Amino acid sequence: MPKLRAAAVSFLNAWPLTAGLEGSDRFELVLAEPSRCASLLDEGAVDLALLPVGALAGKDYEIVPGMAVGADGPVQTVLLVGEQSPAVWDEVFLDTASRTSVILSRVILDAMGVRPRYTNLPADEGVPRAVGTKGALVIGDRAFDVRKGQILDLGREWNQLTGLPMLFAVWAARPGVLAPEDLRELARAAQVGLGMRTELAQRFARLRGGDPERYRRYLTQKIRYGVGPHEMTGLETFLRTAAEKGFLPPTTVRWADDRPRRPAPRAAAPVDALLARAAAGERLDADEATRLDESAPLLELGLAADARRRALHPDGVVTYIVSRNVNYTNVCTTACHFCAFYRPRGHAESYVLTREELAGKIEETLRLGGIELLLQGGLHPDLGIEWYEELFRWVKSTYPAIHLHALSPEEIWHVARTSDLGLDATIDRLVAAGLDSIPGGGAEVLDDEVRRRIAPLKCSTDEWLAVMRTAHRHGLKSTGTLMFGVGEEPRHRVAHLLRLRELQDETGGFTAFICWPFQAAHTRLEPSDGSAHAYLRTSALARLVLDNVPHLQASWVTMGGGIAQAALHMGCDDFGQVMIEENVVSAAGTTFAMDSEEVERHIRDAGFLPARRNMRYQRLGGQAA
Repeated sequence: MPKLRAAAVSFLNAWPLTAGLEGSDRFELVLAEPSRCASLLDEGAVDLALLPVGALAGKDYEIVPGMAVGADGPVQTVLLVGEQSPAVWDEVFLDTASRTSVILSRVILDAMGVRPRYTNLPADEGVPRAVGTKGALVIGDRAFDVRKGQILDLGREWNQLTGLPMLFAVWAARPGVLAPEDLRELARAAQVGLGMRTELAQRFARLRGGDPERYRRYLTQKIRYGVGPHEMTGLETFLRTAAEKGFLPPTTVRWADDRPRRPAPRAAAPVDALLARAAAGERLDADEATRLDESAPLLELGLAADARRRALHPDGVVTYIVSRNVNYTNVCTTACHFCAFYRPRGHAESYVLTREELAGKIEETLRLGGIELLLQGGLHPDLGIEWYEELFRWVKSTYPAIHLHALSPEEIWHVARTSDLGLDATIDRLVAAGLDSIPGGGAEVLDDEVRRRIAPLKCSTDEWLAVMRTAHRHGLKSTGTLMFGVGEEPRHRVAHLLRLRELQDETGGFTAFICWPFQAAHTRLEPSDGSAHAYLRTSALARLVLDNVPHLQASWVTMGGGIAQAALHMGCDDFGQVMIEENVVSAAGTTFAMDSEEVERHIRDAGFLPARRNMRYQRLGGQAA
């Protein structure tokens, strides 16, 4: 199969998106200046280009979702420079290497009330002429060496003007050129490159001189590579603003479609017969499970799931655990479209918890009867395995009674990649440091068609499952999860459940399954269906499909107590956590809360007996109350 030709800039800020393509069997790299990349794509000389976003105007190009070269504040390498204040500039020399920065310069200066004459000129000629009442634009690696009396960092200026990040370049292609496999390869390459940023900074310093630490900070703190809701708003605002001022034609942003052709319709299976078989414990295949998801009435689906729950847990006990969900950092590089919690590094609201802050949270948890610390966070670019080892050893040595339920598969994959370790070695070291079990976060929908659309910089389905498989093989127990309502179809949800079931057949490592609908507030991803009806039928279906996973949790944290009580009659046998703290779901606008007494009241009012448990579902304190 011939390789696709991909044009990209040779600037340092593009290296994390292109380094992983070296040796790719799907892409051949062509290096050029940003404006030339746009011309090559216009001319049909390449199939794909890391394109200045200003070059999207008037085109029907499709943008690869999830990754870009951008900044949310100072960028350091897109500068307007001169000797005197921009207020007196009567001419500005515009670097011919860029289209986006040329338009951004005009937007920023226009907002300042400065309207000089613009002259296109290469930066190596324009910057020396930026004297007196003249200014110049300089972009890319040349900007590292600029020394002028007046410097406007256009990333900072745009952020101060709008409060939004600025995307400078995106992967773009003509419609229909990119296959789903191409999008996955670009995402894989970005994951590899983001993990190499320290090495890339050192390589750049060897080639051109300068301080490698300065370049590392530039790549990790100044340049943003993920595209989430905040970044999408920034891109749309830039294009709209430029069009309103007449600097660009109106532009509609189009994202590459990674959905394969729909399968041919199946013959309809008899729903009543399928429900009877599932209620009796017979295993459903993919077609049968999809048929139930599409066609089974909620009441009948719930009754079948309740029959399975009663067969598996006939004593009428509903368990729960007292736990604290601590998010040790909100800094994350993946910029998932559905996440309202993450912040880029350097953001005013970003944090990494101190030992003192963690100590206060753990001690309060113990006073309230808590036994578990659910410790998860964003994919922080600078936290390697040594940081987690030190943290875990400190927790276990200081608070030996705490069960450390920590690090989603996504986080473990990130730690392994950034620390240049295999999964076995990574998990061995984390277990030796004190890791007791693994939560099932980051699964979202375990179908790459969906994952590439909502979280393209996250690990793939196979990678998520590989972490779980390795963890189970090392004796760790874990939970499985599903976040639905992100535009997926029944076949995607069923594929997710079947992948969990297959792994459970292999390892037996999942203690429970939890599902919840996507919470859309403060995000840019439109929910497809997060209703109580959708939640109850998805939970009931999971009880019928996951015949080898012993427990199902009701998600009162997202749905509230009443819906969670209904779920106990539709397959669930556990009421989840008394969450002393929760940040991620509440960041998206959902704020249900209960203490132990309230949890037990809900369980009793639903007709069951409450009992506390640990992560392995061993009941605590003798018999159920």
